[in-house]
Amino acid sequence: MPNYWNIPGVPHKGWMLQDVVDIREEGQTESDTAYETCMMCGNEKIRYVHIVEHNDVERMFRVGCNCAEKMTEDYENPKSREAKLRSAASRRITWMNKDWKFSKNGNQFLNKEGHHLLIYRDKFSKKYKCAVDDIWGKKRFDSLSQAKAAIFNVMEIMKDRGDW
Repeated sequence: MPNYWNIPGVPHKGWMLQDVVDIREEGQTESDTAYETCMMCGNEKIRYVHIVEHNDVERMFRVGCNCAEKMTEDYENPKSREAKLRSAASRRITWMNKDWKFSKNGNQFLNKEGHHLLIYRDKFSKKYKCAVDDIWGKKRFDSLSQAKAAIFNVMEIMKDRGDW
């Protein structure tokens, strides 16, 4: 991949940060992760991809944090947004290893920060379903770990909305 820092006509400043994404998929190991290469410097192995755009460039660039900071001239937001994703990834690992309690009906549950989280087997499909407080999910999951990941994702959304 070329080093766009050295290519005339490619703007070095004036980019806008659109998003930051973690390319590691749910349950994927470090060795299975298909890291991306920074489109600006061409030599960075990146997991947290910063998506930037510029009015004078047709396509968005997928870059690492250092390049995003330089391109946007913003030395706070790219780093803080990446830190938020790193923290969520760490919390997800801890979450997946939590010991859940068993109800008298054999369902798994946790009480966390005033919320009741439940995972149960659907008696017809034998798949896992979830509930958070009084909200019963409709989606079915093939495995317990998929159900736990789904509840974690719901908690993250609720935290972002201020409902947690």
